[in-house]
Amino acid sequence: MRQPEQTGHLSTSVAVYERIRHMILTNLIAPDIKLNIDALARELGVSHTPVREALQRLEGDRLVVVKQKRGYWTTPLLDENDLDHLFEVRLLLEPWAAGAASVDRASNPGPRLQAEVERFVAEHGTQTGGAALLSHDTVFHSAVFRAVGNPFLEEAFNRTHAHLHLFRLYTEDMDASVTIEEHQQIADAIARGDATAATSAMRSHLFSARRRFGRGLGGPLAESRLADVRATVLGHEREVSS
Repeated sequence: MRQPEQTGHLSTSVAVYERIRHMILTNLIAPDIKLNIDALARELGVSHTPVREALQRLEGDRLVVVKQKRGYWTTPLLDENDLDHLFEVRLLLEPWAAGAASVDRASNPGPRLQAEVERFVAEHGTQTGGAALLSHDTVFHSAVFRAVGNPFLEEAFNRTHAHLHLFRLYTEDMDASVTIEEHQQIADAIARGDATAATSAMRSHLFSARRRFGRGLGGPLAESRLADVRATVLGHEREVSS
């Protein structure tokens, strides 16, 4: 007799998590502010329990942080240094993953990646950004990591929650055409089994994305900062290959 009640609670908890997550990602709840559990419960028409459970999950997403004796707060937006650090990690992991995914023909994700690009264009065109582009970008990059077959590598990427934090820099829809074109180049190179081209295409895509997201910080990206990131990443790659 308790199973329906338990299922109902889980359903409510998930719905509250998704609603608060959406509010944070779209800046309906501002970055770096204290979250009032009472107010959220009233607004969502639920008890405190699913709100607390949702905030615990959002802490795992790094969208919420617990401050000692001050309660739950939304995390601040990425600043220039955070963005550099995030892309250093991505540039070390993802170009290698794209090349590695190209090698094994049996597990090659190229056709799936091409299909995902085609699906997005068919459903949204190339001018739509926002949540639709976030979802596509997450699916695309996650598929590359899964194809490598290294759970530690995939977990390392997932723990950055890169897509969630980058999306918060752009609350408005943005033109997806550049991202889609770059994804197509990556997918085609992987599908051909061309590891060198896949590695290069992924690296170029990430540097391009770094420039675009830098604009989300409210000012032009200093090319010297990007050059520093490029030098750091390429230096690491040379050390690994030597």
